[in-house]
Amino acid sequence: MKLPPIAVLLAALSATPAVAGHHKVAAHHKMSSTASTITVSSVNQAAPRDTNAEDPSLIVRAEVLLDRDHFSPGEIDGKNGENFRKAVQAFQQANDLDVTGKIDPDTWNALTSNFSEPVLTSYTISDEDVAGPFDKRVPRNLDEMAKLQGLSYKEPLEELAEKFHMSEDLLRKLNPRAHFDRAGENIAVAGVKPMQLRQGHDRTVEAIPPKKHNTEGERVATIVVDKATSDVRAYNEGGNLVAFYPATIGSQEKPAPTGTFKVRRVAWNPDYHYNPKFAWKGVKADHELTIKPGPNNPVGLVWIDLTAPSYGIHGTPEPKNIGKTQSHGCIRLTNWDALDLAGMVRSGTLVKFESEDTPVVPRSASARATRTH
Repeated sequence: MKLPPIAVLLAALSATPAVAGHHKVAAHHKMSSTASTITVSSVNQAAPRDTNAEDPSLIVRAEVLLDRDHFSPGEIDGKNGENFRKAVQAFQQANDLDVTGKIDPDTWNALTSNFSEPVLTSYTISDEDVAGPFDKRVPRNLDEMAKLQGLSYKEPLEELAEKFHMSEDLLRKLNPRAHFDRAGENIAVAGVKPMQLRQGHDRTVEAIPPKKHNTEGERVATIVVDKATSDVRAYNEGGNLVAFYPATIGSQEKPAPTGTFKVRRVAWNPDYHYNPKFAWKGVKADHELTIKPGPNNPVGLVWIDLTAPSYGIHGTPEPKNIGKTQSHGCIRLTNWDALDLAGMVRSGTLVKFESEDTPVVPRSASARATRTH
């Protein structure tokens, strides 16, 4: 993966040391996650020890490394949450490692084997980042949403956090004195592939669709939606895992389907159409509504339409809730994960909904060997 062309890399380790399998540390190295302070240097230099599994600096570093290798932890937030543990487990399964869900020595060595760059980089806020348009108050009521010309970000902080796959809280902690609404300000961000955004035709920020003639990157032949574990896996024609994403899948009122379907089409920066016949829980509207595009649109920045009627894979206005809440039957990913997947599928891509917890298919030895970025 090419890292974003964003300023200079912040000072950090130039190489990642291997972790010894039975390394012991002295008692004075013990650190509680609540007492630790997260900084750029603490993240870029973090490495696992016997006592720091909950260290947010270590978790942030691991989250960025997982994200770079297309095992999404959802929001990069420095928390040892379920989405992070699922990404670790998927990485372990794909690389034929013991599945512990923890950053053990073998997992760390595999994670760091292809990456020598620091996980945090310096980014200069651009004029485009602060140009908006922004909506300081995004209503939660669909009737009120339908009155707006677009559902944009609330402020530059929200846009920058999503752009670099981060929680707003982590971005603030890493940049305690930053003015996120000021072009020319240098901030520390996750060294991941940033979302490509621009000012849209509607009154909103929108995603830039990939160029149709661009043949770089992987093609996804099969998408597996695992309803039991709330995740989405993408495989290429050779059956090797291309990407893994945490997901919110269905609800009691409208569970996700079972069976095999196909991708019908991809809609970038879609309108959201509400039909009252679905009678979503908490929605009082008794008439059809059309909500304009934007990252805070109920389906986010992209809609992958499926042959299963009324079902799709899409983004979300609330990335922190992925895997923690229910959806209205569809498959909800973070905006950046949905955009990543949308760029690799085409009409006819298979989509399999599975009800049982099935492990991630291990990558072939050749696929693991060539997985460099």
